Amino acid sequence: MRKAQLYRYQIPVETGVILRNRRLKQREGLLIKLAEADQIGWGEIAPLPEFSLETLEEAETQAKHWIEKWLNQQPDNLENYAPSVAFGVSCALAELHHELGEAANYRAAVLCYGDPDELYAELNALDGEKVGKMKVGLYEANRDGLIANMLLEALPDLKLRLDANRGWSLQKAAKFAEKIANEHKKRIQFIEEPCQTPELSRQFAQASGIAIAWDETVRESDFLVKNEPNLTAIVIKPTLVGSLQKCIGLIEQAHQQGLMAVISSSIESSLGLTQLARLAQQYTPQTTPGLDTLELMQYQLLRCWNHSNLPIIHLDSPFVQEIVL
Repeated sequence: MRKAQLYRYQIPVETGVILRNRRLKQREGLLIKLAEADQIGWGEIAPLPEFSLETLEEAETQAKHWIEKWLNQQPDNLENYAPSVAFGVSCALAELHHELGEAANYRAAVLCYGDPDELYAELNALDGEKVGKMKVGLYEANRDGLIANMLLEALPDLKLRLDANRGWSLQKAAKFAEKIANEHKKRIQFIEEPCQTPELSRQFAQASGIAIAWDETVRESDFLVKNEPNLTAIVIKPTLVGSLQKCIGLIEQAHQQGLMAVISSSIESSLGLTQLARLAQQYTPQTTPGLDTLELMQYQLLRCWNHSNLPIIHLDSPFVQEIVL
C-alpha cells in the first residue's frame, strides 16, 4: 500500500543573504515523504527565489497533483513538472527504491572572503585538492582580479572557481583578466558564465586564456552538452535543472565530452544537501561539488550535514507544518 505526506518548512537564514535583487530572510520549501512496502523515501522541493521559474505555491500544487497520481498508481512523467518538483520527487523515489547511494561527497570548495589570514589557514588545512570559490561581478572587475591573483600567489597549490552570474560586459571581464598573472591563469578551474551571453563568454575565454563553465546556460531549453575551446565544466543545480534522471544524463554527457560536471546547491536544507552530496559521490566522485551553503542557515532539517554543529529541527518543529492532501 502506498502512502504519501507533504510538509512545508520555513528556516531562518543568516542576515545579509541576497539573491540578485532580493534579501532572503528565510528559506522555504516542501518535504515529500513516500512510503511503500515498509520502505520510505524523502525529497525536498524548494524553488529558489529569483532563480526558479516556478513559485513555491505552484510547486505545491504540482506536488499534490503528482502525489494523487502516484497513490492511484497512474504512470506519470516527471519531465512534465517544474524542475524543483521533478528533483524532489525523483529523490524520494530513488530513496524508496534504494537507487541513491548512501556514501556522500562532503568535500567543499572554500568560499574565499573575509579575513585573509583566516582564509589562508582554512585553505592550508584542507586535505587533498585545495579548491576555493569566489563570487565575482558584484564589485569592480579590477578589484576582483587583484584579490583572485593575490590568493593564487599566496597559495601555490590552490585552484580557484569563480562565479560571475553573467555579471560582466566583455570589457569588464577583460579588466579582470588583466590583473591575473599569466602563470596563475591555469589554476583558475573556471569562471561560471563571466559575460552577459554565452557568445561573449566564449570571446572572453579565447582572448584571456581563462577557462569557463556553463551554469545558467545549462538550464536553457535548447542546451546541448558539447566540448568546445576553453570550456572545462558544466555546473548542475538539480533544483533548477530537474529530475535526478535528467541530471545524471547531463553528467554522463559531460564526461563523454571530456568535461567536468559539478553538482551545486540552490540553498537547500541539510536534507536536500545530503542528497546532493550522495548524488555527487555516486556520479562525480573525483570532483569537488559546490555544496557549501548550509552556513547560510540557522538550522538543519531532519538530517545532519557532515560535522555541522547547527541545531537540527524535526517534523514536530514550529518551522514545519504538514499539508493536508
